[in-house]
Amino acid sequence: MAERPLWGASEAADAAGGRLAGIPATAINGVSIDTRTIAPGDIFVALKGDSRDGHDFVVQALQSGAGAALVARETPEMRAAGALIVVPDDPLLGLERLGVAARARSTAGIAAITGSVGKTSTKEMLRAALSACGATHASAASFNNHWGVPLTLARLPVSARYGIFEIGMNHTGEITPLVAMVRPQVAVITNVAASHLGNFASLDEIAAAKAEIFTGLEKDGTAVLNRDSAHFDFLAAAARQRGIKNIVAFGKHADAGVRIVDLVLHTGCSCVTADVMGERVMFKLGVPGEHMAVNAMGVRARANLPGADLARAARALAEPPPAKGRGQQSRLQLPGGELLLIDESYNANPASMAAALALLGRAKPRHGGRRIAILGDMLELGAHAAALHAGLAAPMDEQGVDVLYAAGPDMAHLFQAIPAAKRGVHAARAADLEAVVLAGLKAGDVVMIKGSNGSRMGPLADAIRAKWPPVNKDS
Repeated sequence: MAERPLWGASEAADAAGGRLAGIPATAINGVSIDTRTIAPGDIFVALKGDSRDGHDFVVQALQSGAGAALVARETPEMRAAGALIVVPDDPLLGLERLGVAARARSTAGIAAITGSVGKTSTKEMLRAALSACGATHASAASFNNHWGVPLTLARLPVSARYGIFEIGMNHTGEITPLVAMVRPQVAVITNVAASHLGNFASLDEIAAAKAEIFTGLEKDGTAVLNRDSAHFDFLAAAARQRGIKNIVAFGKHADAGVRIVDLVLHTGCSCVTADVMGERVMFKLGVPGEHMAVNAMGVRARANLPGADLARAARALAEPPPAKGRGQQSRLQLPGGELLLIDESYNANPASMAAALALLGRAKPRHGGRRIAILGDMLELGAHAAALHAGLAAPMDEQGVDVLYAAGPDMAHLFQAIPAAKRGVHAARAADLEAVVLAGLKAGDVVMIKGSNGSRMGPLADAIRAKWPPVNKDS
């Protein structure tokens, strides 16, 4: 039997609180906000951003095969191009209603993940683990904000057995309305760290904002918390104040219910021995780094959603590569040998930067190669920015980093804090480093790239991969 469409046209219009104008030519099997990735049968949601209005792209979306467009207003040109779902008050509100309706009709086991570091990596590991047990729906990329969460919900198929939602924030009060839509049975907080510290007075305020995830946790739900965090007691108390009785702790701490007993770290993977609620288990984790192993403990704590096969889930963790920009490793062929690129370019804060430097420190340069860090600004740190950037000098020294290439005004503080012999080049922008970096790399080097999204470090990693071919895996 063919799987039912994601949405019926009238069903979607009713759910969004809108009026259907016209009949879609194809079944509706997706929801999109971007004409560049529109697929036949998608509902195109015409969101208005700071610089662009999605209504300007409605005709293009419909002509590209969208089944319908969710709009606040219609024009003759739109109407001639295809079916419309008209929500006069606001397309974003219509998208939120669509997401809420998708959650209401779903029987999937739902997990929500937040935290200062590791949300997306944990989500991807949990996606891999649960996908081995049944149909699993999860946030794409880092769709974790005011439009990303309802968009992910609106895409939730009726047939999904599990749903995994990433929930982010950079101000107090942002998680509460998002988790109210998701209504998870499981709420995971990976950790509390100095991310977005420029918008908060302290780490304690960040912890309180993360604890908002408990406001939407379903009755008899479970809170999964990092026992290694200095804020564990606060978060556990916040959960109990919400009436949450089921609290599972994970990490390295001796009191964690799901804890690392032994960890063998390799350049491209980790071998983990863990105690999972009193049961000793061993498994291979297909991503490197102690921080990833700790996140995997959170995954093991929640891979026992109803119907999940824990053995299959554990085996699945050996396979997935990290998402792009989150530890992806590439062996590239240079004249005279290989270069290892560790792409951590997706985002950065002090905690994740230290973890990425530890990955670099564990990698072994070959034949006289160097450990090279290419780092961009960590943003949204406010008055703490100078000290937190300069403070990376200590972990750089501990991990044996030989050369630093730095981009951005905040990274200038780190550049000046390290010995002159380790200073490569500092530039105002990441793009200004490209030529000098490509000219300076050589066979045997190990290179790690990291910075906040706004620092635009990803294109540097792309440029390195574009210049040199990947090493033949059979060689």
